[in-house]
Amino acid sequence: MRQRTRRNRRGRTLATAAAAALVTLAVPACSAGAEPSRAATDAPRATGDTPGPVTPPGTTPAAPPSTPASAYPLSTAPSTVPAVREHRAARGPGWKPAPAARVVVAPADSAALSDEAKLLAGELKLGYAEAAEPGPGDVQLALAAKGSGPPESYALTVRDGRVRITGPDEAGVFYGTRTLKQEIRGAGAAPEGTVEDAPAKPQRGLNLDIARKNFTPGWIEDRLREMADLKLNQLGLHFSDDQAFRIQSDSHPEIVSTPHLTKAQVRGITALAARLHITVVPEIDSPGHLGAVLRAHPDLQLRDAQGRAVKGAVDISNPASARLVDELLREYLPLFPAGAWHLGADEYQALVVRDPQASFPKLAAAARARYGPTARVQDLATGWLNDRAAVVRPSGKALKAWNDGFFKGGIATAAPDIQAEYWTGKEIGARPPLEYLTAGRKVVNLNDEYLYYVLGQPNQFTYPTGRRIYEEWTPRVLRGTAAVPAAHDAQILGARLAVWCDLAGAQTQDQVAAGIRLPLAALSQKVWDARTPQAPWTAFKTLADRLG
Repeated sequence: MRQRTRRNRRGRTLATAAAAALVTLAVPACSAGAEPSRAATDAPRATGDTPGPVTPPGTTPAAPPSTPASAYPLSTAPSTVPAVREHRAARGPGWKPAPAARVVVAPADSAALSDEAKLLAGELKLGYAEAAEPGPGDVQLALAAKGSGPPESYALTVRDGRVRITGPDEAGVFYGTRTLKQEIRGAGAAPEGTVEDAPAKPQRGLNLDIARKNFTPGWIEDRLREMADLKLNQLGLHFSDDQAFRIQSDSHPEIVSTPHLTKAQVRGITALAARLHITVVPEIDSPGHLGAVLRAHPDLQLRDAQGRAVKGAVDISNPASARLVDELLREYLPLFPAGAWHLGADEYQALVVRDPQASFPKLAAAARARYGPTARVQDLATGWLNDRAAVVRPSGKALKAWNDGFFKGGIATAAPDIQAEYWTGKEIGARPPLEYLTAGRKVVNLNDEYLYYVLGQPNQFTYPTGRRIYEEWTPRVLRGTAAVPAAHDAQILGARLAVWCDLAGAQTQDQVAAGIRLPLAALSQKVWDARTPQAPWTAFKTLADRLG
């Protein structure tokens, strides 16, 4: 991405017998709720990040009318995107927002959950209160005991005219609120019974190239809200490339492009992301894709044996190249407080030729000087990656690099804690996914066959479709269309849909948002539950359209 070519592209098992069926396997169908509801247009709509009105002290919501549970049909699973993994059916009226209802958090949980509660209250137009016990019609949020479920899991119970959402961490409780929000938005009511839910993969998200196309802060924040409702938790920001450098820099203002994000705008984006339990993963790609930096520092330009400049590539044998990139890394580490960092490392042009040693004798000499007489240019590039990782590692952030920045058969090897973000298997010296997995490396899926949204569709790229992701792709399909063996599933940490702006003017911001909406929804389903969906694509699309 960045100049990618097609040649170079990047629970349970539930009983089904009716006699046992107070447990319903949830599928993304188009009906939801335990009682008939008004049309979706009558359901409360999201109102942003502000809380609803606070219920005056001493006010108790009105109790729902008393009707025997036996008078109600057995509930069906809620219809959400992604679909909930398990729903235990029950008989009862379900739950609808009422004027006097509140979102309630116990005082002991208020420090952890007040943001989640106030957001939900605002979205459902309810009051917010801290109270030890919920009243009739209330929604209660509570932290469960640590270790009571996997990370980001939750339970949502609708019973006796109330809703209770619990989880072992704040993210899990938050995802429970997303399920309730979708139930109300889509059907107007939450069905009686209990949802137990958890993601299949810990990393789920969107990768955004803001280097070659400027996206406004408001647009990025809208994508964060959309991602949060889909239970996606990671936004990659590729903000440096040959075309532009898009974030304010105090250490090197000479490299910054116009327009760009100010640091204050970035802080606003990361603060919203944190409230929505989304990790923002910044990427300063190096040692390639640094054309914007090199325009201000031509002395760092890589040149081949004939003295020709190599587009976007810094001379990694020049210590000044490392000093500049490390100064940028240290400057931006505090600006992105979340727990991951992308080091780039892809498509270094010195390594896309048949004989790097002959084409770049200066790099070859530096490799031999550092690693011994048999070292090659790839060893010097691996050393560059490890050195940049050493700068970031003390921050405690997880480290990432593109898969074509990892090389086999060298003297130097990439640090084992760097996650391989797999996008392509078509580069010179291509390594199939199994080579990374059998070596024990953790991998993230950005398969360019399914998950690359490249503006303008150059070089035989085609825009991904939600249907194709939904029907064909799984997190184990890392390269092309074939899945790796299930034995390696735990090493695959998740996936992101990637927007690359090769032809930046090919689409407007609004067109990009519309184009990725269904692919993001389909991705959310497959990383939340990697099993084959039970609902057909047509039903899933209808639901996603309605909820969107």
